[in-house]
Amino acid sequence: MQKPCNILTEAERLKLVNKRLGLTLVEALIVIGILVVLAAFLIPGTRRGRVDARRIQCMNNLKNIAVAIQSYADYYESLPPAYTVDESGRRLHSWRTLILPFLDEASLYETIDLTKPWDDPANANAFKKNLPIFQCPSRELPSNYTTYLGLVGEESFFHPNRPRQLSEITDGTSNTAAVIEVAAEDATHWMSPHDVVGEYLIDLKEKKTLSHNTIINVMSADGTIQAINVETSTERLRSLTTIAGDDDDFDVDSW
Repeated sequence: MQKPCNILTEAERLKLVNKRLGLTLVEALIVIGILVVLAAFLIPGTRRGRVDARRIQCMNNLKNIAVAIQSYADYYESLPPAYTVDESGRRLHSWRTLILPFLDEASLYETIDLTKPWDDPANANAFKKNLPIFQCPSRELPSNYTTYLGLVGEESFFHPNRPRQLSEITDGTSNTAAVIEVAAEDATHWMSPHDVVGEYLIDLKEKKTLSHNTIINVMSADGTIQAINVETSTERLRSLTTIAGDDDDFDVDSW
């Protein structure tokens, strides 16, 4: 008896299934190969995008700090001192604490006893406070630490003993560094009255834990934020640290 043309034998059916399975595996391997190639192109771009976004957020933090310092200067008619001291000359509070009211942190500022040191038990609540404005998103630090430190010295933006007048900056405010982003190992509590001297900016090229590889975010006295490469010449970096001199404009990205 002749078998119906639409009925497959068991052997024919198995042969057809194996053929389809083989095609399916080949197709799957092709798809996987395409996905691997796409991932190789897309993942580095995604990582770069995240890095760029963090650096921009860091620059934005510094920009807001610059606005707060300028608002302080407008209100008090002078820049904030690097730190306040008691009658014996002991350091009490940082310029970062003094600008809190101009960072929309007036309520926090009012809880701080300025007559007692920053780490005194009387200021414990503020001590524990995490302020994202003082933190670079590229750095993993204790929640109340900062890498935004001011340049302090007789010839630097923050005077060590008194409020400085903006008129004292005679080489152009765009050519004078005020606040820089230091290496992670030099981070400090945001309330701490400790910053860095001008020479630190020059030595940054020797640091291994910069937030943005070879780029340093620098806030200038005029409020612009400059992205400076650590390979910039020592002479040009040194000129940024002083308030007086014949400094040339820097050819850098700035806000």
